[in-house]
Amino acid sequence: MARVAVIGAGISGMGAALMLGRRGHTVTLFEQDARAAGDDLDQDFFHWRRPRVPQADQPHSLLAPVRTVLRAEMPDVYADLLARGAREYHEFDWFREHPPHRAGDEELVTLRTRRIVLEAALAAAVRREPTVASRAGCRVDALAVQPGHRGRVTGVRVGEETHRADLVVDASGRRSPVPRWLTAAGCRPPVAESHRTGIAYLCRWYRLRPDGPQDPGRVKTGSAAPFALAGVFPSDNGVFAANLVLSTGDPTRGALADPAVFEAAGRLFPAIAAWLDLAPEPRSAVLAMAGLDNRWTALAGDDGPVVTGLVSAGDSLIHTNPTLGQGTALGLRAAQYLAAHADGIAADPTVYHDWTARTLRPWFDGQVAADRANGLRLAASSPISDHRVAARAACAFDDPVVMRARAQVRHLLLHPHEAYGTEEVERHVNDWLAARPEFTPRHDGPTRAQWDAVVPA
Repeated sequence: MARVAVIGAGISGMGAALMLGRRGHTVTLFEQDARAAGDDLDQDFFHWRRPRVPQADQPHSLLAPVRTVLRAEMPDVYADLLARGAREYHEFDWFREHPPHRAGDEELVTLRTRRIVLEAALAAAVRREPTVASRAGCRVDALAVQPGHRGRVTGVRVGEETHRADLVVDASGRRSPVPRWLTAAGCRPPVAESHRTGIAYLCRWYRLRPDGPQDPGRVKTGSAAPFALAGVFPSDNGVFAANLVLSTGDPTRGALADPAVFEAAGRLFPAIAAWLDLAPEPRSAVLAMAGLDNRWTALAGDDGPVVTGLVSAGDSLIHTNPTLGQGTALGLRAAQYLAAHADGIAADPTVYHDWTARTLRPWFDGQVAADRANGLRLAASSPISDHRVAARAACAFDDPVVMRARAQVRHLLLHPHEAYGTEEVERHVNDWLAARPEFTPRHDGPTRAQWDAVVPA
């Protein structure tokens, strides 16, 4: 069994620490923030300023791999998550009745919750776990590295103290200092690939009134205009977020910081309007996030691993912008694989690097392609041009077979060509189109003129 040091107590770091500890490894979890998510979810969520975690107050949808990993590895955390208010939403809940069950349908579940709820459940489990020593308020300053052709990381340094470890896990996030520490120690730098998205996010949080309706009924949670995307994220304990996405170059972006302007703009989209019509209580200012990259940081290149004794997980390894909601799911999948193979990875991380490239990298590449297309389309206010793709998207909300394929892609279970490229799905889309010869792709959101009338440049 290995001695493991985990840098960073975010979701991936805590998840990795718990899974490693429960397999018998001795784990020390280092986190520079002295505060952890606790029992007062609203206080933590709305008033805890977290500049190193800019996504913390943005909306999340936790995809199927999150639920699958938690139920398999940390069922106590999953039960606690639900007890704290997270809700399961099956993709077939859109229909009045679920279709006959097929193998795998049980996985098509989104966990509707704020990120803070999962963090609180994980933090409580870390406190209970005897094999995990948590050092909150303790900032790692450097790596301990044995020099050589391929250096070996032997621990972490905190001030004058060196904490020895057989394996160090970098889960310190998108701004990880580990690449800088490696080059300072004379090691080859990691192989980093970064793609700027050109997309900005703005959201505002609301709480449904306890004496009123708790949802607007059968209304899609997403809407679109040629220049903007809009969505609603139902979450835990009656809380939901309204979200707008547009190009970073849009001249009206700054005006949306005004809550009145944001709400007026949101009402131009059916998805947001339906929820605002429930007269919810606003709970936050308009929260913005921009300057986002999709970034892949590999601790191995053509010459093999940069070092041994060190691997990355979570955003330190793969950081994707939140359009497709992949981050938490990919982070916990990596942590699960790491925990299951920790002894071998401590000696030679090649198997882990190969697994991440084979299993996670295709989802990263898909996110890059989707963001590139979205960024160009939003910046140019382009109309919908792919008739077949638009028909497939619309058909999913009428046809459970196509919805199943859509959900398998959304939940990172199958790649698009695998889910949509079957004869059955093709036949159902063709039948749907044959019954609607007048179908023309269109946006359900506002025209630019309607937008400009309520959002000043």
